[in-house]
Amino acid sequence: MNTVKTSFSIRDLEHLSGIKAHTIRIWEKRYGLLQPERTDTNIRTYGLTSLQKLLNIVYLYNDGYKISKIAKISEEEIPALVNEIQLNKNSDNQIINEFKFAMVNYDQALFMNTYNTLLLNKDFHTIFYDIFIPLFNEMGLLWQTDTITPAQEHFITELIKQKILINTEKFQQLEPFKTDKVFVLFLPENEIHDIGLLFINYEIVRRGYQTIFLGPAVPLENLAGLMEHFQNACFVSYFTLQPSEDKIEKYIHDFVQMGNNYNNPNFWILGRQVQFLQKEKLPETISVFTSIEQLVDEM
Repeated sequence: MNTVKTSFSIRDLEHLSGIKAHTIRIWEKRYGLLQPERTDTNIRTYGLTSLQKLLNIVYLYNDGYKISKIAKISEEEIPALVNEIQLNKNSDNQIINEFKFAMVNYDQALFMNTYNTLLLNKDFHTIFYDIFIPLFNEMGLLWQTDTITPAQEHFITELIKQKILINTEKFQQLEPFKTDKVFVLFLPENEIHDIGLLFINYEIVRRGYQTIFLGPAVPLENLAGLMEHFQNACFVSYFTLQPSEDKIEKYIHDFVQMGNNYNNPNFWILGRQVQFLQKEKLPETISVFTSIEQLVDEM
């Protein structure tokens, strides 16, 4: 069962803030910037208030404030100073910190307020590349170090998915004006991580193409009907966890064999699992990409 994580170790603070645990201890001991609680075994723990304060302190520190000066600012004035600085300049790192705090605190209002503030100066396309992709990268590290729970990860991911879908719909209401390809987007069986594929769908639709979005866990044989129906289909998939290392070569082989019965459609793939492919041995119809940007540039 996933529980709400409201107590953090000093290592958690290190992973969330980017400041080494040793440095946090110095700030705590020398300047009294944080007041940890102690477990029965005398281990430091920190609550959400301490986390938020540390993220604000780090923002000021990265903005050029000395720790000795920050220590003299009252707890009430620190957030106000951060907000004042943010009004004068846009800091992606602090915005990412806001989203991280919204994630660990399950704070939908903070997510929405932060996102809507971003929209004043950035379009959704820019927000995703400048803010959400770096956030996902940090979330991966937080996941690996057990700093965040699966529930917290799902909470923030679903909110971002909502924004992708809303922005995709704006372009889906327009008639596609590029007809040289129809893109079919899907994830293989047992693959459910669809946020990357959703954003690719947004990028393709934004460029005026028709897309057929099939979503997660699509059996390979189900693609045969689309190969028959669309003579100019280009298939796109995102391999995050599936197919597994020992099955990915066969998966590509089976796709190519099935395509031979139709029009030998192109297959564009990216994601963590493509590292296990011998790219130099792939047929010309298979294209491997290392990033969403690279895939989009190919269109």
